[in-house]
Amino acid sequence: MKADLHMHTTESDGRLTREQLFKHAKKRGVDMIAITDHDTCKHVDDNYRLANKYGVNYIPGIELSTIYKGKNVHILGYFRDDSYASEGMLKYYRFIKEGRENRAKQFIKNLKKHYDIEIVYQDLLDVSHGIIARPHIAKAIIKHYPKYTHNEVFDKFLGDHTEAFVPSTELSTKEGIELLRRHNAVIILAHPILLKKHIHDDVLAYDYDGIEAIYGLHDTDEMIKYKAIAEERNWLITAGSDYHGIPNDTKHRDVGDVTLQGDDLNRFLEALNEK
Repeated sequence: MKADLHMHTTESDGRLTREQLFKHAKKRGVDMIAITDHDTCKHVDDNYRLANKYGVNYIPGIELSTIYKGKNVHILGYFRDDSYASEGMLKYYRFIKEGRENRAKQFIKNLKKHYDIEIVYQDLLDVSHGIIARPHIAKAIIKHYPKYTHNEVFDKFLGDHTEAFVPSTELSTKEGIELLRRHNAVIILAHPILLKKHIHDDVLAYDYDGIEAIYGLHDTDEMIKYKAIAEERNWLITAGSDYHGIPNDTKHRDVGDVTLQGDDLNRFLEALNEK
């Protein structure tokens, strides 16, 4: 069995709808997927219906956006029960949605101020279906400035090293872990390769259940390193493509390019099925 445990839909910053994603996963020969949209986990019952329709096993998940020392730290949560629909999580979804809307408006101001890049809020509403994220801002920029590619927009204007950057949330990494722990989720540190060097070791010191050791941007040495850390700390290992479906996007992989199999998958599923 092959599982891809990290991907996004139009509910956050992916380009495929939920049904299109199930259909794509089936075509790509993946047996199990976890949909991990940014800061939201909704339509779970319908996702189970789609899973049955396309013959692809489904796990409800989320990619939580947190901040440590002003830098982004993403945490994957996989729900063991229906806690994704609890009042605590619903409150979080509302909090993040409002925060991202305010963030987007500040991005628009910063882009004009620092780079003379001009877009309007309606541009973002036109391309987003729920949570507004940086890929939506990138898409709006490319619409008005087609000379730039998706990667160039992030490198020049939207990365956390740029003058236009606005942090995505006020929730700390510690608070994010605690939120997922309260809601009965398996907690995994996402793509550790993307952590800034000066926070890397501090972030890895937190109490996760596992780490996304198998990731598209990890080379062999990095994968070995993070697997060794997982073994030392008795953590789970996960794998995911981080699929977004964005054309000319070299920072993410296609569904099924990065998968979890064998004993690592069995250990993950055992943890997921714990009560």
